[in-house]
Amino acid sequence: MFDIGFSELMVIALVALIVIGPERLPRVARTLGHLAGRLQRYVADVKADINREVELDELRKMRDSMQEAASSMESSFNTELQKTESELNAAAEGKPQVEPQPQPEGASAPQAPAAIEEQKKP
Repeated sequence: MFDIGFSELMVIALVALIVIGPERLPRVARTLGHLAGRLQRYVADVKADINREVELDELRKMRDSMQEAASSMESSFNTELQKTESELNAAAEGKPQVEPQPQPEGASAPQAPAAIEEQKKP
C-alpha cells in the first residue's frame, strides 16, 4: 500500500517521541493502532460487499439465461404439441395431412385393400 521502509518508520517514531513526549506516546500509539484496525475492517467489509454484488450479478445473468432457455424450450414444445394435435384431429376426421414416410430399401409399398383380397383368391 505505502512504500515505507524501516528507516522511514524509525524517523517517524523519533519525531513522534520528540513532539508528543514519552508520557503520552503509548496512548497515542494505542489509539493509532485501534484506528488502523478499524480502517482495515472497513476496507475488508467494502471488499466483501463488492464481491457479493459481483456474485449476485453473475447469478442474475445465469438466472436470465436459464429462463430464456426454458421459455425457448416451452415454445418449441408447444409448437410441436399444436402440430401433433392438428395432425391427430385431421386423421380423426379422415383427412390425413401427414407426409408419407420413406420406405426402406427392399420393402414393398403398401397395397390397397382390394388388391390384397384379389391376391388371396386362388
